[in-house]
Amino acid sequence: MIWMRALALGWGDLFRPSVFGLVLRGIGLTILLFLALHTVLFWGFREFISGEAWLPFIGDVPLGSLLGWGSLILLPFVGIFLMAPVAAAFSGFYADRVAGEVEATHYPRRQGASPDFWDSLLESAAIMGAVLLVTIATLLATPILGPLAPVVFYGANGWLLGREFFQMAANRHMESDAASALRRQNAATVTMLGIAIAFALTVPILNIAIPVLAAAAFTHLFQIISE
Repeated sequence: MIWMRALALGWGDLFRPSVFGLVLRGIGLTILLFLALHTVLFWGFREFISGEAWLPFIGDVPLGSLLGWGSLILLPFVGIFLMAPVAAAFSGFYADRVAGEVEATHYPRRQGASPDFWDSLLESAAIMGAVLLVTIATLLATPILGPLAPVVFYGANGWLLGREFFQMAANRHMESDAASALRRQNAATVTMLGIAIAFALTVPILNIAIPVLAAAAFTHLFQIISE
């Protein structure tokens, strides 16, 4: 399958000397984005959630503070749900640099041009917001969705991440409308690779390198299907 081939090529790029420096910087940026997003989450709990909760041996405590400090204690678990929006933000900040290095290594005669940074950042911010909404809605609807909750979570996030990373890769070579048309023509392949990325983002420790992998894999995917 094409998406598996692109994913395998992306994995191989993570260990290339020419890309490994970008991988390390990308991991650092991923961690910073994760901490920033978690800080916003912590602040949001404390500022906007009212009411009290009763704890044994402690008594009543503000619910917002309980959720905020609890999110710090459960940081690895929280990371499962926050890494998808982090990856969406990463695509606006850094993915183009990874794509440029991958193209210089594998496709020297088919290198693209970097799109406008602010346009990319605004688009990735919109996708990050959508991913956050999907994550929150899935968590809230889990009692109703039951065993379908993971299907909704990975399916929706896979589609959103696939859309964002593929557009990033394609916009280096063509106008946005043409890139969108190409993505729609290959919707199943793009979404399957997005779902694979969404799943990998929920694997602790490994997930900090996945945004770099996504940028590399979708660069390969674009190059393969546009030949």
